[in-house]
Amino acid sequence: MNFEYTHHKSDDIHQFTLQGDLIEKGQAVQMLYEIERFIEKKENKFILDLTALRYMNSTGLNILINVLTKSRKAGGDLAIFGLTPKVSELLVITKLDTIFNIVSSREEAIKKLTNNL
Repeated sequence: MNFEYTHHKSDDIHQFTLQGDLIEKGQAVQMLYEIERFIEKKENKFILDLTALRYMNSTGLNILINVLTKSRKAGGDLAIFGLTPKVSELLVITKLDTIFNIVSSREEAIKKLTNNL
């Protein structure tokens, strides 16, 4: 039940790589705090790399929705890529695959955020 993330910024886009299992809000408190601080500084474009995210339940999904909502309210957006079959299925079942910008690579995510905003 471990969850970790790494962060780096490239140009004006914040990129987070999620690893492990995201099943409790407490696991992502620090990440959400960082995202809020970036948004306060008018930095509102985010990419989530889910390649190493093994499992996510509805609580984890709520965390992704939280990031999406905060970024869009601030005039930015979120792109995600690297969905495992289980995470992809969860998004399809909840019909959130139509809400999120799901792309196939980091490069495509950068392009999406650069061209759409």
